[in-house]
Amino acid sequence: MGQTRRSNIHSVLIFLTTFLLTSGYHNTLLAQEKYSNEFLKIGVGARSLGMANSVIASTHDVHAGYWNPANLTRIENKFQVGFMHASYFANIANYDYGSVAVPTDNGVIGVSIIRFGIDDIQNTINLVDQNGNFNYANISLFSTVDYGFLVSYARKIGPEGMSIGGNAKIVYRQLGDFAQAYGFGLDAAISYEKKYWKFAGVVRDITTTVNAWSYTLDENTKEVFEQTGNEIPTNTTELTLPTAVVGTARDIPIKDLFVVTPELNFEMTFGGMRPTLVSSEGINVDPRLGLEVSYNNFIFLRGGVGQVQREPKPFEDGHNYLIQSNFGLGIMLSNLFGLGNVAIDYALTNIGETDGQLYSNVFSVRMDFNGTKPN
Repeated sequence: MGQTRRSNIHSVLIFLTTFLLTSGYHNTLLAQEKYSNEFLKIGVGARSLGMANSVIASTHDVHAGYWNPANLTRIENKFQVGFMHASYFANIANYDYGSVAVPTDNGVIGVSIIRFGIDDIQNTINLVDQNGNFNYANISLFSTVDYGFLVSYARKIGPEGMSIGGNAKIVYRQLGDFAQAYGFGLDAAISYEKKYWKFAGVVRDITTTVNAWSYTLDENTKEVFEQTGNEIPTNTTELTLPTAVVGTARDIPIKDLFVVTPELNFEMTFGGMRPTLVSSEGINVDPRLGLEVSYNNFIFLRGGVGQVQREPKPFEDGHNYLIQSNFGLGIMLSNLFGLGNVAIDYALTNIGETDGQLYSNVFSVRMDFNGTKPN
């Protein structure tokens, strides 16, 4: 019987490892709330990713619903839609995004959907029966998926060039049939544009986003957790603390054909020290710099640096500084098939690595439908 138990324990180690890693081991995360809902911080749109996410002032299309909802007022079309797909960690994780923005008489309304998931994970908890026999028919598949639903609204206010906006967002996170969480949060944003200059500020999770986790584990799963020395998860809550971002950008026209747009952003996080350029227990500051060069509003070349992190030097005093660099391209097809403009963007980027590895190719598409927005 002891040998059977050891065999059963061995057969589920991979499953347990996957379960604990993909769930983020939420009891631990409760003590590390600064890393909650990280999938909502990856970014959307290949233009933005190519500029190291330094875009809250210059983004003026449907993607503004994610980056800075106040800038949705810059949309001049009847409506816009956007799509993006990316794969991370050698195609293990899939990241998908879709959005639409529609100007109305009283402002602009937008809806965005984000999905980050790992699919087809093998559940081997019942691979070995009580007699020690392997039954591969008992292997099932499950997914760990995070969803974000954003409803955006923006409107212009005085003085001229100023807009405000906000997001109401619902978070749904699912770990197969074992656990699920629901969360709700709010974002607030403001932007100001005067001639070639753009200024913006965004506070995400301004009221603190709360995820309520619930677990459904059968007796067999609980027994395996106990046999392997793992704590059985209990229903709990997880908090996402506010994050503030400020930024400025400037359009620099060159001979009526080229426009150079540099943008500088500062992201400020709270609630514990992080390995950012400016780091403390109270506030951490992560600077990001992006650059876009456009030719005749047709071809776009982009680059950016961000994720500046301090890493202690091994066996000596001081720190090494790591910087993530991104690259991007874009093309604008004007009035395609008489329907409107189509923007196709590409970025070579990742979701946080600074050592040059695990970079991904990201594509996104934006479609502008013809027609004049309401006055």
